[in-house]
Formats: sequence, structure tokens, C-alpha cells
Amino acid sequence: MPFVYWLLLIGALLIWVSLSKASLTRLLLSTSMLYLAVGYGLGPAGWAILSPDPLVYTVTLERVAEVAVLISLFSIGLKLSIPLKDKRWRLPICLALVSMTITVLLTAAIGIAVLGLSLGAAVLLGAILAPTDPVLASRVQVQGTDDRDRLRFSLTGEGGLNDGAAFPFAMLGLGLLGLHDLGIFGWRWLVVDVLWALIGGLVIGAITGTAIGRLVTFLRHRYRAEVGLDEFLALGLIALAYGFAVLSHTNGFLSVFAAALALQRMERRDAGVTPPPDGQAGFTTGLSTERTTELTTEHPAGLTAALAADLAAGPSHRWVHEGSGAGFIEQMERIAEMVVVLLVGAMLWYSHLHAKAIWLVLLLLLVARPLSVWFGILGARVSNDQRLLISWFGIRGIGSIYYLMYAINQGVPDSMAEELISLTLTVVTVSIVVHGISVTPLMKLYARRKARQHGF
Repeated sequence: MPFVYWLLLIGALLIWVSLSKASLTRLLLSTSMLYLAVGYGLGPAGWAILSPDPLVYTVTLERVAEVAVLISLFSIGLKLSIPLKDKRWRLPICLALVSMTITVLLTAAIGIAVLGLSLGAAVLLGAILAPTDPVLASRVQVQGTDDRDRLRFSLTGEGGLNDGAAFPFAMLGLGLLGLHDLGIFGWRWLVVDVLWALIGGLVIGAITGTAIGRLVTFLRHRYRAEVGLDEFLALGLIALAYGFAVLSHTNGFLSVFAAALALQRMERRDAGVTPPPDGQAGFTTGLSTERTTELTTEHPAGLTAALAADLAAGPSHRWVHEGSGAGFIEQMERIAEMVVVLLVGAMLWYSHLHAKAIWLVLLLLLVARPLSVWFGILGARVSNDQRLLISWFGIRGIGSIYYLMYAINQGVPDSMAEELISLTLTVVTVSIVVHGISVTPLMKLYARRKARQHGF
């Protein structure tokens, strides 16, 4: 199709989505559902404008999904302003490690017992479907750096961590299929793919984010440079953190997430902003009189008023959603969501739905996810409402598409790849629809019940 027609099509779609958001919410629909339907219509099943054959364009599809996940992970990291040593991190860490591991095991068991897959293919399927999606789950994520809701924080933190934590299981599945070296008795997998990849990724990301944050602070205060957290710095940090991690054979997803956390922590420290106690919303500036004067006075030894206003408003507020506005990273995240879900809709023509896939969907969403959450957060201080909603909102999406394409590019046989494509696209499609329909009424009900419990 000529380029000018692509411009007309994309322009009409973007304007349509922008003008119909309120209507979609009232109809219990999500923008992802709209993208999915449009993608299906543009694919071979409809106008055949898009033909993203997942067995032909695997490298391109992997890169597109990879970029989408990286942008979303960085956005999530900027929103989660609670220090990692805070006890509130226990829930998302348990969900991302314990619950996800249980999900992989249960999905692998379903793959062997119900789908008739080999052990390697079943473990690989579990790794593909285990991570919850950090892109499509935006409506259950924290709504800004001052959002302290335990449910939202847990789901957001889980989405930020488990896309990286799924990597060792993907490598294990590939190793069992003979496509990756696991080492004698699995020593290489344990040391390199698990310990080094996970810990190294977090450390590299934390160092990179901290270094960039300190450089920004140094330039502000030593040379009075009006250096803020702009778009170039955001994209540059994503690229550096991911690139350093990949070159070091560590986990790039965790590196980008950790870099965002570290940068956001450095920015808050520079602004003198401190998080509130658990259960309270908002932040206290914690600025002394001298510090406030330094930040708000155009003095040769201080900063300009414009930059001081950025700091006083909180770190990264130009990048992530704050109040009624939307920052650069959030807009990038929405564009990435649109592109990938359009491609998922177009790819549905290449998948072949069968009865076993329905069983996989039902068992994954209604059995494996609730059981893994129940065991993962056993003993945690969460209400019944929060436990139920965490169990339900295990949204699958772009992270699963990335691992699917990554596995195919590692040499998975075509027959197995076709089955994995059909199963993954079925799960992702059903998740987009059922979670998209249920998110608005369930979150509204949760908010009302929480308000009544607090006497509002």
C-alpha cells in the first residue's frame, strides 16, 4: 500500500482512539480491544493490508515487541518511587519470583498432560505465558508516583520484574529442546542464565541509572546547567542500560527497570522528596528553607525557576502520567501498545484455534494464576478483595509475544513454532478481551469498597 495511504489510515486511527476513549470506557471496552479488532480487519482475514506472518517476520516482530516492553518497563520504574528496602516491595517480588515460577510449572504440566507437548516445549510455553504484561495492564497500574494503593503497586511491580524473571525459564525450555547449552547437570543454566543474568541485570541497571542521575545533579549544581529529565535522556538511558546488560550477557529487561528506579530515586533525593508512610497518598517535599530558596531563586549559585519547578513537582513528572496530563514515556508506551496489538490482531489469521487451546486458556487464567498467587503471597497483609483481583489480573500480552518470537528465532522447529504461535495468540487475545471488559467495573467496585472501609 502506498505510503500516503498508510498516513491516512494511521492518522484516522489515532484520532478515532483519542476521541472515543470515554465512549469505550462506558461500553466496557479498552483501546487494546479496538486495536485488536482493527488489526484483524487489516490482516489477511480482512483487507490484507498487514501480513505479519510470524514464521517469516520473526526478527522484526521480536524487535518491535522488545522495544515496546523496554519502554513500558522504564515507565513503570519511574512510577514506583518506594525504595527497594521498603517492606511494600515484598508483594511484587513474591509475585514476580515465586508466583511466576509456580505458573511456569503449572503451565508446563498443562502442556504435557492436556496438550501432549514434550517437556522442553511445555517449559518453553510456560515461560512464554508466565509473565504478566506491563503494557496492557496500564489501567491497573499505579497512576503516578504518589499512588500508594497496595493492589496497584503489587501488579505494577510484578509487571516490571517478571518480564525479566521469565528469561531463565525460556532458556531452560530451549535447553531441553537442544537449542541452548545448559551445562552438565544444568550448572551453566543456574550460574549464567539465572544468577548472573538476574543479579547482573539489576546491578548494571542500578549503576547506570544512578550514574546518569548523579551526572544530572552535578551539572545542575556545579555548573548551574539547566539540565532536566528530557526525552533524549530517557531514551538514552534505556539504550545504555539495555546495551550494557546485553553485552554483559545479563538480563536487559531487568536492567532497564532497575535504571528507571535508580534514576527516579536520585531525582527525588536531589529534590528532597520523601515517600509517605504505607497507606498514605502524596509526598512531602522535605525541603529545608535554605534548600527551597536555592531551588526557587534565580541566583548564580542556584538553579533557574523553571528547573526548580520541575524538581518541586516531583521527579520524572514530564515523562509519566501525573494528574490529567501524560508525559513523553507514557505517550511512547501507548504508541508501542497500538503497534504491537495491531500486529497481534493481524497475526490471528495465521493461528489455528483448536479445543485444547481453550482448555489452556481456562486452566491458565482460572486455575494456574489463582493458585500461583495464593502460594506466592501466602501470609502477606492483603485484603480478600486485593487477593482476588491480583489473582484475576494476570494479563498476558506483549511480553508473551516477545518471548514467542525470541524462541522461534532460536531455532524452534516449524511444527512446534506453529503450535506455540496458535496457543500464545489465543491466550493473549482472550486476555485482552476478558480483562479489558472486566477491568473498569472491577476497579470501580474495588475503589467503592475501599472507600467504605475507610469511612469515605
